Amino acid sequence: MTAMRRFFAGGWLTAYAFLYIVFLYLPVIFLPIFSINTAPTPKFPLTGYTLKWYEDLPKTPALLDAAWNSLIVGVSASVLATLLGILAARSITRYRYPGRRTINGLIMAPLVLPEIILAISMLLVMLQLGLSLSLFTVVLGHVLICIPYSMTVLTAGFEGFDRSLEEASADLGESAFGTFRRVTLPMVAPAIISSLLVCFTISLDEFVIAFFLTGTETTLPIYIWGQLRFAAKLPGVLALGTLLLVASFVLMTVAEILRRRAARRTQNEGGLYA
Repeated sequence: MTAMRRFFAGGWLTAYAFLYIVFLYLPVIFLPIFSINTAPTPKFPLTGYTLKWYEDLPKTPALLDAAWNSLIVGVSASVLATLLGILAARSITRYRYPGRRTINGLIMAPLVLPEIILAISMLLVMLQLGLSLSLFTVVLGHVLICIPYSMTVLTAGFEGFDRSLEEASADLGESAFGTFRRVTLPMVAPAIISSLLVCFTISLDEFVIAFFLTGTETTLPIYIWGQLRFAAKLPGVLALGTLLLVASFVLMTVAEILRRRAARRTQNEGGLYA
């Protein structure tokens, strides 16, 4: 009887997981399918197969400008968020001081707050400070929402780090900064690279913050949103969306591979991740 209960319980859980994955990813699968359809409207049956919409993407100056802007914003936001994440993760995992948990909770707050509230709040702050809306303000907004993700990755790296290595470095006469640069950073390098990739992916796909904080220089999500108002532009949007989907998948896969390698290194050598 117990075995039957486990079988049915496991079967229901498996069915639920399968239905959940289908519900979540089935619409995404249609994106690359319709992006190679010869018809400009996404519908079945497909009228034919073509790569024309992909070939036309490099011929669109506005698209290239938006892609370049997204690259600038993504790299800047990922680097700044990771640098701040390193400092915050180091502080929270190494030191004990009043309000440490409260500070950690405030840093992670953007994960649970609605993005539109954050975007409006940042817009008001930027205007009060007299800053003109530009890629710089978009970078600031993306750093705010990327730091919690960076902290999640980096905190695990610093918590699993073997502190005896730092103590050994100090005993050999190395300074605190030298120990951090020569010992700590190389050991948590996989976590740092993973943080950079995750933050870049989040910045590349982020729309709400960019919508409120961008000026005349648009990013790729803003460009896509603008093109959706024109039916003739839809095939190009589908092709561009497919490329963004593939890029996001590749970046997140690389980040996960690095995280797992770091986890195995911890188990084998007592190093990086807990």
